[in-house]
Amino acid sequence: MIEINAPQLRESHEARMMTFPEQFERFARIHLPANLSDAAILRFQALGRAAAVSREEALALNLHADHLVFVCSGATKLVAHASDRRDQVVGFHFPDELVVVPARAEHSYTLEAVRPSELLVFDYRDFTELARSDPAVLRSLLECARGSLSRSREKSLALGRKTATERLAGFLVAMAVRIGSIRDGTLSIDLPMSRRDIADSLGLTIETVSRQFSVLRELGLLETTGKAGVRIPDLRALEARAGYLTEAA
Repeated sequence: MIEINAPQLRESHEARMMTFPEQFERFARIHLPANLSDAAILRFQALGRAAAVSREEALALNLHADHLVFVCSGATKLVAHASDRRDQVVGFHFPDELVVVPARAEHSYTLEAVRPSELLVFDYRDFTELARSDPAVLRSLLECARGSLSRSREKSLALGRKTATERLAGFLVAMAVRIGSIRDGTLSIDLPMSRRDIADSLGLTIETVSRQFSVLRELGLLETTGKAGVRIPDLRALEARAGYLTEAA
């Protein structure tokens, strides 16, 4: 079963814009080893650039290179673009998370803000070349990759084998773990993405997503306030509705 511990829940982020040194310091504190030399830290810092992206705006990138992006504040979505304007939301990313934006190949990719976002951008090749000099940095990158791969596997299973209700339930469980908070003793989520974003992520229509919210409300598995607020009275019950395996006896 997925567990949420209140002390580990994310704190709200200040509205004040961070300076580049503050952004890099935040990134380094989370993703670089504490014993890294000052000279090495400066080399990593020299590779980064700060970017502020407004809601529904795409981050300006060289489409022919891979990029590593650290989300300092806000929320983003990685979107894959196929022919005939067919888009798929590959994943959502929140403060303190890393996301790799692939170079254009069979498909193109954009990183778009679902809330105004402050981002720290690195050329992926340059960053990984420098990271090879320190195994601890590579371990941090591999751990991030492991988390992304786990979410990708879950999405693959959901898109291929799960019902619409299970897909939405699983999505809300994941959001609860990543951005949930305890308010008045109840697990709550302030969803930054639109219903269309959720639909594009789950391979459903907006109408189907709205219906499945209604189904989960009728089952007593969640309460909603406005378009963004979700309260989950029993996370384990929602996990069960998502089609997860129960614990072995």
